[in-house]
Amino acid sequence: MLWAPARAEPRARPTTGGPKRPGGTAPAYVGEDVGVRIRPISPSLLVDELADRIAATARSSWVRVAIDGAPAAGPDGLGDALVDPLRLRGREVLRVSAGDFLRAASLRFEYGRTDPDAFYTDWLDTGALEREVLGPLEPGASGRVLPSLWDSVADRATRAPYVTMPPGGVLLLDGALLLGRGLPLDFAVHLWLSPGALARRTPAELRWTLPAYERYESEAEPARVADAVVRVDDPRHPALAEES
Repeated sequence: MLWAPARAEPRARPTTGGPKRPGGTAPAYVGEDVGVRIRPISPSLLVDELADRIAATARSSWVRVAIDGAPAAGPDGLGDALVDPLRLRGREVLRVSAGDFLRAASLRFEYGRTDPDAFYTDWLDTGALEREVLGPLEPGASGRVLPSLWDSVADRATRAPYVTMPPGGVLLLDGALLLGRGLPLDFAVHLWLSPGALARRTPAELRWTLPAYERYESEAEPARVADAVVRVDDPRHPALAEES
């Protein structure tokens, strides 16, 4: 298996609007299979194909890539798997996890520790993520990125040093519920799980988050705004959902 389920760290807060990215046609909602061709692909070929697509972007500026999916889909594992292939293709890579940009516990847990609506809207510090990570990688910006901000376990700042990415570098950002909120992204991958697979593979202690993912599919429609949609009900046998 190329990537395993990610560590169970909820991440959230979609808002209206799709990711700010150049052009491209998003596939139809994966759950409907209307006008969508499902192409099985091996995990290794999937990584190579995604790396080729990302590396084909212009080298004159940075590339901000989101790997979006519930922890059970393993977005962090796919992000890690893309690092070496992109470097082999001549691109510098910086890995960032949305889980390192959560709000303080006093804000996340204002309505309790297991409120799915708060999980959906209030957990992720999107302002900090855009200010410290995505904004500095806009064309003509500084390239000076803060790779992590907040340790949600210790509930304190990580005090991580800033990193300056050279032009042409690739940011790989993994997390859940990232799309449909207007974050400035150049390429987005959505790892899709059927409701049954998501429920089966979500640990019992995180089952309370399932309504948030149902709301995400309904309101944000991540498969419509992503550049690549990958079905991962069985991560050993992924499949790309493509317009037919």
